[in-house]
Amino acid sequence: MVQVWKDKRLVQVISTIHEATVVNTGRKDRKTNREIKKPYAVVQYNKFMKGIDRADQYLSYYAVLRKTVKWSKKVVLYLLNCALFNAFFVYRTLNTNKKVKYKNFLHEVGRSWISEVQN
Repeated sequence: MVQVWKDKRLVQVISTIHEATVVNTGRKDRKTNREIKKPYAVVQYNKFMKGIDRADQYLSYYAVLRKTVKWSKKVVLYLLNCALFNAFFVYRTLNTNKKVKYKNFLHEVGRSWISEVQN
């Protein structure tokens, strides 16, 4: 199924498991007071992909990617970026009493790497 739906922008969906049905979201539009309807594939995507979108959001804030001609460097830097975010997520999950921000976590990791090199 290939579907194009107009929200604020065009949303394009390709799916092998969904049909082209439109369902009520259970919310109403503030201006028109009508039920908001969305394609079922979009509703399912929004329900199950929040963690992936959040990870992409964090990775975009402090990306370690740099412009380079070699694709291998881009791949390594992307994987490093993902590993740092995963480490932050695990650290934050295990240390619920500490409210650590992603930026501060990255600074601490960088400081520890620099101090190990200098010693």
